[in-house]
Amino acid sequence: MPSSTKYIFVTGGVTSSLGKGIIAASLAKLLQARGYSVTIQKLDPYINVDPGTLNPYEHGECFVTDDGAETDLDLGHYERFLNVSTSKANNVTTGRIYQYVIDKEREGAYLGKTVQVIPHITDEIKRRIKLLGNTGNYDIVITEIGGTVGDIESLPYVEAVRQLKWEPNFDCIVLHLTLVPFLAASGELKTKPTQHSVKQLLESGVQPDILALRTEHKLTQGVKEKVALFCNIAPEAVIQAIDASSIYDVPNLMKAEGLDKVVLDKLSLPHNEEPLLTAWNKVLDKIKNPKHTVNIGLVGKYIELKDSYKSIAEAIIHAGANNETKVNIHWIHSEGVNNDNAAEKLSNLDGILVAPGFGERGIEGKIATIKYAREKQIPFFGICLGMQAAVIEFARNVLNHADSHSTEMEANTTNPVIYLMEEQRAITEKGGTMRLGAYPCKILENSNVFDAYNETNISERHRHRYEFNNKYKEEFETAGMKATGINPDNNLVEIVEIEDHPWFVGVQFHPEYKSTVINPHPLFVNFIKASSLVKEQNMQTASN
Repeated sequence: MPSSTKYIFVTGGVTSSLGKGIIAASLAKLLQARGYSVTIQKLDPYINVDPGTLNPYEHGECFVTDDGAETDLDLGHYERFLNVSTSKANNVTTGRIYQYVIDKEREGAYLGKTVQVIPHITDEIKRRIKLLGNTGNYDIVITEIGGTVGDIESLPYVEAVRQLKWEPNFDCIVLHLTLVPFLAASGELKTKPTQHSVKQLLESGVQPDILALRTEHKLTQGVKEKVALFCNIAPEAVIQAIDASSIYDVPNLMKAEGLDKVVLDKLSLPHNEEPLLTAWNKVLDKIKNPKHTVNIGLVGKYIELKDSYKSIAEAIIHAGANNETKVNIHWIHSEGVNNDNAAEKLSNLDGILVAPGFGERGIEGKIATIKYAREKQIPFFGICLGMQAAVIEFARNVLNHADSHSTEMEANTTNPVIYLMEEQRAITEKGGTMRLGAYPCKILENSNVFDAYNETNISERHRHRYEFNNKYKEEFETAGMKATGINPDNNLVEIVEIEDHPWFVGVQFHPEYKSTVINPHPLFVNFIKASSLVKEQNMQTASN
C-alpha cells in the first residue's frame, strides 16, 4: 500500500557550508504555512555515534532535544523555523547506522549472510528515513543529507536515495543545492561547478528534480536556462538562492522564487492557501527596524567558531526583536579576561552572558567576568557552566571561601560548591551519558525567572554532569544568592539569582534550545529588557 507521506531529499554540491539546513528549514516553513504537516531530519555522514563527544571547534554546538538526543546544530534551525520540537529520530549518523547493523550481526539476525554496505547499510538508512514518516503522521518529510556529493562518507546515503526513488510505493524528489560562483576577474557567473556537481550525482544514479543555486549576485534568466539545459531540469525548477542579510529572510526569498510551488507540483500535491508568513514577517520587521540598541557581551572559550554558540546567538536575536532592540553581540574570549583587565574588556557592555562549556580552560576568565558584572550592577545571564561559574565567584568573593571551585576543574577543592551529580559517579563512558533532555523545574514567585515565565512549573533541556552542592545552599541564600528554581524530583538547584542586583540570573539548563522566531525564550527576552533598562538609566544619570 503506498505511503501517504511524501519525501524531499536535500543534497549539496561543490562545497560545504552552502546552507542546506536553512534552505530545508525555509522550504518546510513555506509548506507548513500552506497547511501541510512537515518535519525535517538530518543524515550526518560522520562515524561518531552523535556529536555529543565532538569538540565544538569540529562541528559547532551540540543541540539537545526534549528526549535527550545530542544532535547536529541544524536541528536547532529546524525548531526555530518551524516552532515545533524535534527528537532523536530527526538526526541519524553513520556511526549510529553502523552500530545498529553490527549489533544485529552479533545477534545473528542476518542468518550467516555476509554483511555489506549494500544491502545492509543502505537498508538501515532507508529504514531510518521511513521511520520518521511512518510514526509521525507527517504529510511531508524533508531529509537533509550532510556533507557534499562526491564525499566518500556520503555515498551510502546517496545510494539509499537512488534505491528509494525506484521503490514503487515511495514518493520522493531530490533538491540539490549548489554554488554558482562569481569570478571578479572576468565579471562572470560560472555554472560549470554546478554542472559537474550534478554530473557527480548522476554518476551515483540520482537525477535531481530541483536545483537551488547559491549565489552572491542575481542570476539572469539566461543563466537559469543554461543550467536547466545542461542538468536535465525544467527551467522553472532552477531556483536562485541569493545571499541574504539574515537567515530569516530566506523563507521570503524562496517564496518569491516559487520553490514551494515547484515542490508541490513535483509531489502532485495541491497548493492550498498562499503562505502569508504574517507572524514571521512581523518579527522580521522588528529585526530590521529596531527602536533601540544594546551591547551584549557573550563570553566563552570557543569564540573563534561562532557556531559553537549558535542557539544562544539566535535566541538573542529573537529576544532583541521582541524588545524592538538591535543587539550588538560582542564576542569575548574568556581566556583573555582577568581581574586586572575586566573593566577594559567589559565596561562598554549593557549586559553580559557567560556561555556554557566544559573543562578548566577559560574558567578563571568567566569568574572574573561575573565578578565585574556583579559588582558593577550589569545585567548578567549565566547558562550551565556560566551558572556554575557564578556560584564559584560568589563563594570566593562574597562567602570568602577563596579556594571554592567545581570538582570538574579541581577534584580536591576543600569547598566543592559545584560537584559531580550522584548518578554520574559510576559512569565511565562519555557518549550520551550526561543528564540530557527535558526536566521539570519549580520556580519561586517574587523572582526574576517568575517574572519571565509567569508560571511556577516549567520544563527545560539539560546537558551537564555537575550541579550545585546543596550543602552550601543555606549559606548562599543568607548572603543574598537565592535558589529560585528547584527540580521537584531530586531537589537539585536549577536556577540562582542575586537579590540586590538589576538582573542576575544563572540557570543550569539550556534555555537557548527552546527559543524560536515566533516564541522567543522568556529569559532571553527579560535579559535584553533588563539590559536596555539599565543602559537607559545609566544614560540619564550621565546626562544629569
